[in-house]
Formats: sequence, C-alpha cells, structure tokens
Amino acid sequence: MNKIIPNWPAPDNIKAFASTRIGGFSHPPYQGLNLGTHVGDDPKLVLRNREWVQMMSQMPSSPIWLNQTHSTKVVEVDQPTKAILDADGLFTASPRVVCSAMTADCLPVLLTNSQGTQVAAVHAGWRGLAGGIVENALQKLTGHPLVWLGPAIGTQAFEVGNEVREAFCDHDGDATQAFLATSQQGKWLADMVKLTRLRLAKLGIDQVYSCDLCTYQHPQQFYSYRREGITGRQASFIWME
Repeated sequence: MNKIIPNWPAPDNIKAFASTRIGGFSHPPYQGLNLGTHVGDDPKLVLRNREWVQMMSQMPSSPIWLNQTHSTKVVEVDQPTKAILDADGLFTASPRVVCSAMTADCLPVLLTNSQGTQVAAVHAGWRGLAGGIVENALQKLTGHPLVWLGPAIGTQAFEVGNEVREAFCDHDGDATQAFLATSQQGKWLADMVKLTRLRLAKLGIDQVYSCDLCTYQHPQQFYSYRREGITGRQASFIWME
C-alpha cells in the first residue's frame, strides 16, 4: 500500500500515516483509493477501499469516520464506533481507537504527545483553521505535543479572496506573511502550512513537522477538489497500539 509516514519523533506505540489515491478499486473520476462516501462514488467500492486500507495497514479496529462540515468541533472518543460523527476532529486517550480525517486539498493535522498516551486527527480547511480547530484539539492534549501536517494544497495553487486573508490577519497580524498578492485585485495565494505553523508558534509549540506535499500538483498521487471538482478523498489516520 502506498502511504506517507509522518517524519516526526513520535513514541513507538504511535502509528500514523496518510493515504494516497494510488491503488484501490474506484473508477473514474474517483479512480484509485477513494475513501469518501459523500462524493458520488459507488458506496460498495468505497467500502471495499476502506476495508482494504484497514487490512493492509493492520489497524486494530475500523477507523472512525466523520461527517466533515468545515467546523471547529473536535469529538473525544473512547472506543471504536461505526457511527458517523458530525465533527472535523477526533481525539482519544484509548489505545486501539483509530482516528481519521479525510481531505482533498484541506490540511490534515495529526497530533500526539511525547508520552504517547493521546492522539488526535483534524481536518483543517481554511474556515476551520481560522476558527481555531487545531487549538481546540490541542486543548484536549496533555504533556508536550507533537504535530504533523499532511499533504494539502500548496501556496502556488491555493488562490483565495480578501475574506480569507482577513479571517486570519484580523486574528493575528503576522498572518500577512502567509499571503502573496496575485496580479488580480483582491486575490491572494495562501500558505496553509505557514498559517498553521504561525498559530502553533503563538502557543509555544515547537515540534511541528510537515510532509510538504501539494495535493494539487501531484494528480497521480492525490485527489484535489480544487483541481478536479468531482473527485475522491484520501485520509490521514492515527492510533495508539
């Protein structure tokens, strides 16, 4: 299975990875390992993809899946469940509970502590990030946090309007350094990874790692909503053995 392993010094009992679109059973335009049931793909093929990921990754239980709405809600769970939870983040202090976050340009954020006793997975679109979803996840963690930023749309491809820039810069003036003006009035290129790092730095969190892979620029490897419109979803997972 093709997967991206976080480049962070997490304790040995922490297992985490981000999936790609390579492999799987879905047909075009979802071709590959689509894990999203809400995008119009054949539900039976998505279920097959999800079961394949679980088996190939030797997960201790079925991942908990979310109905993601670009909110700032992080749900705490203590056992596996097949229920679809309305949230954009999952936190657990229980071993063998697999947290997941689906993305197709938005930023997946995985978190743990240096003791390896807690984990969280967050889906951070610009609205959730600006609203504080990463901070909400961090509030549930105790001890020294480690953060990994997975594959997301890169600066060269993420053009946004003034409302996005203002949502971040009104909160923190330093956020201006994460926006590059384009030739079009009122349009900016936004750096989601830098925006996240700036917010984490304000909290004194220094162990932040990133894969620096752009979903938009790697069509063979990743789904990208901004690039394709109708497309699948990859996911990032984390659990404790």
